[in-house]
Amino acid sequence: MIGRGLASTDHPVLAHLVVTRRCNLACEYCSEYDHVSPPVPIESLLARVDRLAALGTSIVTISGGEPLLQPDLDRVIGRIRRRGSLAGLITNGYLLTAARITALNDAGLDHLQISIDNVIPGQVSKKSLKVLDHKLRLLADHAEFHVNINTVLGSSLAHPSDALVVAQRAHQLGFTSTVGILHDQWGQMKPLDAEQREIFLRIKALDKRSYSRFNHFQDKMVAGVPNDWRCRAGARYLYICEDGLVHYCSQQRGYPGKPLAEYTVEDVRREFLTEKPCTSSCTVSCVHQVSYLDSWRAPQRRPASLVPAPTLVQIETAQD
Repeated sequence: MIGRGLASTDHPVLAHLVVTRRCNLACEYCSEYDHVSPPVPIESLLARVDRLAALGTSIVTISGGEPLLQPDLDRVIGRIRRRGSLAGLITNGYLLTAARITALNDAGLDHLQISIDNVIPGQVSKKSLKVLDHKLRLLADHAEFHVNINTVLGSSLAHPSDALVVAQRAHQLGFTSTVGILHDQWGQMKPLDAEQREIFLRIKALDKRSYSRFNHFQDKMVAGVPNDWRCRAGARYLYICEDGLVHYCSQQRGYPGKPLAEYTVEDVRREFLTEKPCTSSCTVSCVHQVSYLDSWRAPQRRPASLVPAPTLVQIETAQD
């Protein structure tokens, strides 16, 4: 997959596919959910998977909302695998059971990530180790796919040391772990204090096995230094919302805003070369990691002859 990515920049490496906007939780920092939206129809999802395959997408990660609320999730995973892509899933883990994990095995899931934000549920996040530890043990006993536990650090979380406890528990169960930096509603950096920076370094030192360890950009973030990098969103990374539109990422929705069904290699080539105005303080790890593949080539620019300057639009999500 890496060799193919290096050989050609004309195809996406990673796409996030939203299968429902609805979520069973209401974490204060999240801007990617509501409590009312119906699941995306299965016919639409299968057509989007097929279109991503036609574009040559290497990995399709299913997200939401909470994707386990999508009743046809296993069919989507199976279609991704049959079309030759790796299948990932981002979930809050609340709805996992032994039977559900077995069904995900049977569907062909390759990778699952759960984000756990604290040890005890709090006002900011209900995704706590106390609630989810039983689910983690079920995954350790039954999952045939790779499991990564992601935790976050940021100024709005009451107990930063919880992140280290979560990461250590992940390793006890044989999982990999990653740590993210909590961003604002536009995906921009929130500075870490001295305690949080120390915890960040201890978590990073725990494990080197996960492909998600390509996170050198975070070292600058925790030091408060802007990153100078080439964002390949809209090209190597695609975010497909519930309406089937392609966006730069979950935090910068609105551009290109083109239906995936109409997205072509020309769009990929254009966005590969398009400079994004939000890069210096961006904390969206998946976009950084995918963009590493092409960090050495094709400087980005915004000449009038190539593409107009994009206008980023923050989409407000409906919440109860």
